[in-house]
Amino acid sequence: MYPTLYHALLDLTGLDWPVLKFLNSFGFFVAIAFMAAYWTLVLELRRKEGAGLLQATQRTVTVGAGAQPGELAMQGLVGFILGWKGLYILLYSAEVTANPPGFLLSGKGSFAGGIAVAALLVWLLWREKQKQRLPQPKQETLTVHPWQQAGNITLTAALWGFVGAKVFHWLESPRDFLDLVATGNVQDLVSGLTMYGGLIVAGAMVVRYFKKHGMAILPSMDAAAPGLMLAYGIGRLGCQVSGDGDWGIANTATKPGGIPQWLWSYDYPNNVNAVLGPHRGGYSGVPITDGTCFEGYCTHLVPGVFPTPLYETIMCLLLFGALWWLRKRIGLPGALFAVYLIMNGVERFLIEKIRVNELFLGTWTQAEVISLGLVLLGAGSLIALKRHHSHGPEKAH
Repeated sequence: MYPTLYHALLDLTGLDWPVLKFLNSFGFFVAIAFMAAYWTLVLELRRKEGAGLLQATQRTVTVGAGAQPGELAMQGLVGFILGWKGLYILLYSAEVTANPPGFLLSGKGSFAGGIAVAALLVWLLWREKQKQRLPQPKQETLTVHPWQQAGNITLTAALWGFVGAKVFHWLESPRDFLDLVATGNVQDLVSGLTMYGGLIVAGAMVVRYFKKHGMAILPSMDAAAPGLMLAYGIGRLGCQVSGDGDWGIANTATKPGGIPQWLWSYDYPNNVNAVLGPHRGGYSGVPITDGTCFEGYCTHLVPGVFPTPLYETIMCLLLFGALWWLRKRIGLPGALFAVYLIMNGVERFLIEKIRVNELFLGTWTQAEVISLGLVLLGAGSLIALKRHHSHGPEKAH
C-alpha cells in the first residue's frame, strides 16, 4: 500500500522526494474522482441543454467597480494561510516532512510569512481591479449556461460531502467524536468518513443549488447520476491503494482457480492506518518482517481479507458504463437518477455482507439500512414518475 504519493514514487522508481509526503494517496484519488464527476457533468449538462431539457439563465453583474472590501479580505486570508504554512515548510522542511498531516493541522507557521504573502496577493488583486475600473461602473447581463455551473456544483458537493461524511461517521461511531472532544486532536477530523453521509448531505445541498440557480431539478439530477457512480468507483480505488481500513472480513477460504491471490484475499502491507493487534473482522495487524516496510506504516493483516474496495471499484465502473449507456435511452426526467439510487443501494448492500463495519440497528450496519432505503426510494421514485407522466405532459421540474 502507498499511504502517500511519496511512498508510491519511492517504491516504484526509487526517487526519494519527501515533499510528496504532503500528498495523501487517498486524497489524490478523491481529487481525480471529483474531476471525473465534473467532466461527465459538463458533458451531460451540455447535452440536456441542447435537447431543451435545461435552459440558460441570466445574471446581472457590476463591471468596473474596482476591488471590493470582501474580495480583498478573502484574498488576504488565502494569502496569509499560504505564507504562514509555506515559509515554515521552507525553513523547517525536515520537521514538517516527518509528519505532514500533523503539521498542516497544527498551529505551527510563520506569522511574518503569512503577512508578507497576504499583503502581496491583496496588492495584486487591487492593482488588477484598478486596471479594469471605469469612471462610472455599469450593470451588464450575462447569459449563464447550465454546463458553466458544473464547477460550482462540484465544489458544493465536495464541501458538503465532507461535512456529511464526517457527521454520519460520528453517528455510526460516537466514541470517535467523544475521543475528538477529549483529546482535541484535529487530525481526527480528516479520518473516519462515511460515504453515505456525504452522498445524502451533498445531494441535498446540490439540489438546493439547482433550485436557487434556476436549473430544472430532475434533468439536472439525471445529468449528475453517471458521474456520481464513476466518482465513487475511483474513490474506492483510493481506499485500496492507501489501505484506509475499508476492507472486508478475514478470508481464509480456499482460493478458486484462475483468480489471483490479491483479488481473493489480501494482507494490505503498509496500510495507512498501520493497523496493529487483533480486530473483530477476524484478522490481526502484524509487523512486517519480510518485504517492503515504510516507516510508521510497517504492518500487514494476518490472515488476509476480502479486498472490498477493489470489488466496489470494479462494480461501480461497470454500473457507470450501464448508466452512461442508459442516459440517452431513458427520456423520463428523474428516472435515470432513480435507477442510479437502485444500483447504488444494491451494490453497497451486497458488499456490506463481507465488509467490516459497526452495527447500527440490531444486526444491521448503517450502510445496510441506508442502502436498502435508497433501493426503496429509487423504486418508489420510478413508480411515481411513471404515474405522473401517464397523467399529464412530461414536466422537467
